[in-house]
Amino acid sequence: MAVKIRLARHGAKKKPFYRIVVADSESPRDGRYLEAVGTYDPLQDPAAVSLKEDRIKHWLGQGATPSDTVKSLIKNI
Repeated sequence: MAVKIRLARHGAKKKPFYRIVVADSESPRDGRYLEAVGTYDPLQDPAAVSLKEDRIKHWLGQGATPSDTVKSLIKNI
């Protein structure tokens, strides 16, 4: 089972809000996930990002691969 750390879109039309989730790579974008490890709100100025750093490090240690967007969001931890 390949595990990815990626964004799951929530919120209303034209008002996106994202959860940073750990999910099986074959599950749908907004579907089932293993754990929510943060949030990302691009509409705030500056964009609001909250992360559970210890859980992200745990999943990266287990071999999870972050998407390009998530990689740029977590580059400073």
